[in-house]
Amino acid sequence: MSTTTVTPSVFRTVLTPAALTKLALGWGSVLVLVLGGKLLDGDLPTPVLFTILGLIVAVILVAASGVVTEAEHLAEKLGDPYGTLVLTLSIVLIEVILISAVMLGPGEHATIARDSVMAVSMIILNLVIGVSLLVGGLRHSNLRPNRSGVSAYLSLLVVLVTVAFALPAIIGVNGSYTAGQEIPIIGLTVMLYAFFLVRQMGAQRADFQEVVLVEHAETISAEGVGAARTDNAGAQSKLAGALAQHRPELVARAILLVMMVVPIVLLSHDMASLLDEGLDRLGAPVALSGILIAMIVFLPETITAIRAALAGEIQRVSNLCHGALVSTVGLTIPAVLTIGLLTGQTVTLGEGPTNLVLLAVSLLLTMTTFFGKRVTALHGAAHLFVFVLYGLTVFQ
Repeated sequence: MSTTTVTPSVFRTVLTPAALTKLALGWGSVLVLVLGGKLLDGDLPTPVLFTILGLIVAVILVAASGVVTEAEHLAEKLGDPYGTLVLTLSIVLIEVILISAVMLGPGEHATIARDSVMAVSMIILNLVIGVSLLVGGLRHSNLRPNRSGVSAYLSLLVVLVTVAFALPAIIGVNGSYTAGQEIPIIGLTVMLYAFFLVRQMGAQRADFQEVVLVEHAETISAEGVGAARTDNAGAQSKLAGALAQHRPELVARAILLVMMVVPIVLLSHDMASLLDEGLDRLGAPVALSGILIAMIVFLPETITAIRAALAGEIQRVSNLCHGALVSTVGLTIPAVLTIGLLTGQTVTLGEGPTNLVLLAVSLLLTMTTFFGKRVTALHGAAHLFVFVLYGLTVFQ
């Protein structure tokens, strides 16, 4: 009978010097900020403020690389989409916790969820996917995504972004749902996201795997369909075998991943405060803060997506990016609406016409990009152009 006891050999495999260094750096920085927290509350000179901010960002980047490393090890053992989901949910939980922490803190933050999720949407749909397709397309000439999986992601995204950004402006009050509207929205969103996870991990698992390239594709015969079903069942047994064979290592790596994610969450709170103060002194738009925070929080996902594109794993890019956005909206909106109900806070979600147009263009561009026979560097350039347009609206 298998056991989850972590042996010394597993400790040596997982707790490498690099992993221990990143772990110590992350938690050591948290301890320093806790002990010197009162100093940050004072009126810091501008050079000191940006120096501390730079150091915090550097530590977050190091910790993020550790998260990527552990997630990639888990993905290697579990296979997709299970391994990718581990990284996606880890990073999305950071975003949800950050937004929730700001909402529960002092001051009015009615639009924090809207601004953050909007920034994440544009970063993932255009910046991360754009860079990934650009570098992947320059290296590989025949990148074929699994259109069934992308279609599933887009179906959910169309519904979720409508619920998050468009509907509150139409049926709500001043861009906010009423209490009577929030309850069914929370319940329906959670159920849709849960059903998506069940299907992604089960019956539709093959829709989120890489397309096998064959020089002379033939029409799938009845035997082919049966083989596909057998392959899906085999994948399930493969996962069970991996869990049984590598359980101690998987448990150890999962714990280490969480231990590296937590400092990112804690440090991001201080980073957000310093960033707001720094941007205010520079006269930069407030919305830029949400964009920079989202870029840093989703850095592990970005690094992994670019690596996958360079390796020619274009469906993994979709799983990382589109899956992350589905999870972000599907988890963030219910979480902030629930906090608003419990605390009596107003949660403003309704977006203006400019951002709604950019979101619609991004979703339409995603459809035209991934529903062709292959994706290329040219598609990536188009996505990057849309992100630049979004950046121009921030500084409007």
